[in-house]
Amino acid sequence: MAFEIHIINGPNLNLLGQREPEIYGHETLSDIEALCQKRCKDNGANLVFSQSNDEGKLVDLIQQSRTSAGGVIINAGAYTHTSIALHDALKSLECPIIEVHLSNIFARESFRHHSYISPLAKAVICGLGSRGYLVAIDALSEQSHDEGK
Repeated sequence: MAFEIHIINGPNLNLLGQREPEIYGHETLSDIEALCQKRCKDNGANLVFSQSNDEGKLVDLIQQSRTSAGGVIINAGAYTHTSIALHDALKSLECPIIEVHLSNIFARESFRHHSYISPLAKAVICGLGSRGYLVAIDALSEQSHDEGK
């Protein structure tokens, strides 16, 4: 059975390419999904890619990943800085978690400097734009291959 990577995206990421392109770039979420799909295929992994603006739906997506994900990549958007519910849902996972942000959250407003996700994450990638997702996929795939040896 192929290694499965779940990428979960939070609020407002559906507006990528339109919303604050000077911060988030011109790629759409569909563009990022296509890049991730190709990278997963190249690494022999299956991809489950999702986005929701609803905190409860994100909790559901995290809980659903418990049974099939070998790794979770999460860009929780603004919920990164506010959601204890996402933190608690992520605590239930037994697979590695990588937190991704398109922008460098530490070069932005001070309220973005705190993350409820980081304490649970194997790694945090920020400021690389869509490349951050690809780095995360490579890291999870490499770990999966190393554990399979």
